[in-house]
Parts: sequence; C-alpha cells; structure tokens
Amino acid sequence: MKSIIYGILVFSGSILVYAGGNPEHVRYPAAYQTEFTLYDTRNRVNGKQVATLYANNIATDTAGGGKLGDGAKIVMEIYKILPGEDGKPMANADGIFQKGALAAVAVMEKRSNWDANFGAHNRAGDWGFAIYNADGTPKDNKLECATCHVPMPESDYLFSYASLLEFVR
Repeated sequence: MKSIIYGILVFSGSILVYAGGNPEHVRYPAAYQTEFTLYDTRNRVNGKQVATLYANNIATDTAGGGKLGDGAKIVMEIYKILPGEDGKPMANADGIFQKGALAAVAVMEKRSNWDANFGAHNRAGDWGFAIYNADGTPKDNKLECATCHVPMPESDYLFSYASLLEFVR
C-alpha cells in the first residue's frame, strides 16, 4: 500500500514540475530578442506584471490569415513591476507599468505534428507551452498555461492576437 501511495505521489510531482508547459517539446529560442519581432508591451491581467511580446517570422507572416502558421512562436518576457512609495504599480504616460526584474520567459509554439509523448491535454489547439527562467533554463511552476488559452479558439488561443494583427497591418 505504501509503495502505491509513493508511486502516485512521485507521478503527481513529475506532472507538476512542468505543468506550465513542457520544455522538452517547446524549446527556448535563445536568440529571440534579435531574430523575433517585438510587437507589444502590456500590463498583464493579474496587475502585478508587465509582458513584452515577440513573434517569429512565421507568426508575423501568417497573422492576417485568421490563424498563425505551423512553426509560429510567441515569446513573452514577464517582468515584475516597480512599485511606487504607496506600494501601487508605477505607470508610464501610456499606462504601462514600469518594468522591474525579468521574472520569466514564456514560450508558445504552434505545430501540427507534435510528438505523441506530448499529449493534447498539454496544449491549446496546436499550441504547446513552456516557461523558462531569465537565463533560459526551465522554470519549475504550477501554472497550467494551456488551461487559460483553451477557451480562446477564436483568437487562435492567443491573448495578444489582436495586437499582433494590428502590428503586422
């Protein structure tokens, strides 16, 4: 009985390590800051972070077609915010919070031919996810990226689809 419980705990723990995605399948694009296009900077919905978003050429070239093409990658740098003396986020003139330290880098990749070991329950449509530390090493987390993106098929599962469209037009 103890070995069964131990096995369940080990299995559950291994799932949670990469619950925010799977870095074995969605790789960190080391040169994204120079090879991808910066298309948006925005406050995150949680009100505690700022996101800077980059798209690879496949994403920018196919954005006008309703869905991004196979091989599209979106990278989101996630920054902590700088609080003012009152503890509230300090905003620039355009309402974007002032960036503090880089907290994480989230990567979305779209593929129609995912390895069978990367199940559909870990994806939103054809999009896979992974979260990395600022240095590009996989970040342990308990987020379930796909869960938040799954309800958004009309925007190809992207929170920033409208801003990407606006940028490429």
